[in-house]
Amino acid sequence: MTEKNGIEVEGLVREYKKGPRAVDGIDISVAPGEIYGFLGPNGAGKSTTVHVLTTLLPPTAGTARVGGYDVIKDGPKVRGLIGVALQEAALDPLLTGRDHLRLQATLQGVRKNQRHSRAEELLHRVGLADAADRKVSGYSGGMKRRLDLALALVHSPRILFLDEPTTGLDPQSRTALWEEVALLRREDRVTVFLTTQYLEEADVLADRVGIIDQGKIVAEGTPAELKAEIGRPSVHAIPHREEDRPRIAEFLAQFGEPLASSRDVAVRLRDGLVLTDIVRAVDQNGIDVADLELRAPTLDDVFLAKTGRTLEGAAEEAETEQPAMRPA
Repeated sequence: MTEKNGIEVEGLVREYKKGPRAVDGIDISVAPGEIYGFLGPNGAGKSTTVHVLTTLLPPTAGTARVGGYDVIKDGPKVRGLIGVALQEAALDPLLTGRDHLRLQATLQGVRKNQRHSRAEELLHRVGLADAADRKVSGYSGGMKRRLDLALALVHSPRILFLDEPTTGLDPQSRTALWEEVALLRREDRVTVFLTTQYLEEADVLADRVGIIDQGKIVAEGTPAELKAEIGRPSVHAIPHREEDRPRIAEFLAQFGEPLASSRDVAVRLRDGLVLTDIVRAVDQNGIDVADLELRAPTLDDVFLAKTGRTLEGAAEEAETEQPAMRPA
């Protein structure tokens, strides 16, 4: 049986009657106390997976156990041990932050004599103590996301599902939420299943990452392991003039494999080459570039290697397909 804080998924499929296989036979194993980053563009199947694991959608095929309980047979038990913050926060604009937490504590069966103290504890924890008595209609996007996180934590869940929790947030709010998630794992040993389309978010927070594309997991491992698979660094050149791009691309292709990029010209270097080799060749051949940079492998490079597209490009494609792909 799955350990009490773990997640085990085998051959999971979710197919819609008038749509594609949003989730197409995936296997996932999340250890207790681990932050698992589920990375992919919009429409890849991230949110659908979360909806199945949180019992909001039944799977078409396969099995999923959360905290040792089957999501189909033991739905109430699964819901009793998980906390969930989905993409759209279900907040009442006429209630205050404190009102929301007290109501949630009641709904979650928190003892009456503990509801006030639990609400106060969480308001301070997510940095909303000073705004506790303001109506949510006056909250910023970052404040709403932090309140939604507090609501998911009211009953002290053992497993926390966060579905793209920082989408649309400014950098400061995003960093604050990252710190809170890291604190939950470090101090409370909460298992976190985090979906995201932000490379940096997965890299900073996740112990392990699963990359999903078109309903299938195309790579899995620690961020360091995945980047080590790519191994070789890349060189990125920014042309002085846009019309120079084809010539620069042709020139750099002799040093490695061309990489897709909308902002610069890039190649993955062959083994044994270093930046000084490229700089010397650029100078000797009169290649006019505004900037030349060597970059270590990133998770976007992993996504490119596994799918043939950058995550940014995949996200743009998913946006154009979104009406047919929802729910994601």
